[in-house]
Amino acid sequence: MLDARIRPLIDPPLNAAARQLAKTGISPNALTLAGFCFGLGAFAALAFQSYTIAALLVAINRVFDGLDGAVARTENRVSDLGGFLDIVTDFIFYAGIVFFFAVGQPETALAAAFLIFSFIGSGVSFLSYAIIAAKRSITTEKQGQKSFFYIGGLMEGTETVIALLLICLLPQYFSVIAIIFGTGCWLTTLGRLLQAFRDLD
Repeated sequence: MLDARIRPLIDPPLNAAARQLAKTGISPNALTLAGFCFGLGAFAALAFQSYTIAALLVAINRVFDGLDGAVARTENRVSDLGGFLDIVTDFIFYAGIVFFFAVGQPETALAAAFLIFSFIGSGVSFLSYAIIAAKRSITTEKQGQKSFFYIGGLMEGTETVIALLLICLLPQYFSVIAIIFGTGCWLTTLGRLLQAFRDLD
């Protein structure tokens, strides 16, 4: 819901940083994998209930997630492999934050399971639409230039980042955040199903 609105705010600083990074010769895929390593660090921090450190690592991971695409666009190196790595590491990261929070606080396992279950609906509807969109040559740049079609929804990347940071910063409210955000994911899934019936019939 917020991705298209926030892009004009975050793109200028990301693009400026990307131009400097591109001069070093670092590849977009290297940035993706480096960011994922920070995500792995966040997993460990959550498992040991080091929530402030986890929040910092989540934020760094998300900065790298923005920089890899910005560098790819700066160098005209948007690729299928880059898109694949980006989405795979993102989904593992999202689910991993929730799972490892529950490792640190096993009493939250049911709420964590609900949130990961909700991610499945949102993620599958997102990727399935992208597959059909590619088949039909449907394109959009509402969320910026991407390597494949990004369908919008109530819960997008921006909302997910906010939820993950809130989980780290307000761990005592994990179950409440998980239920609210998970419900939003199912509403997103429903909206995408309705859009698919309109667009793909």
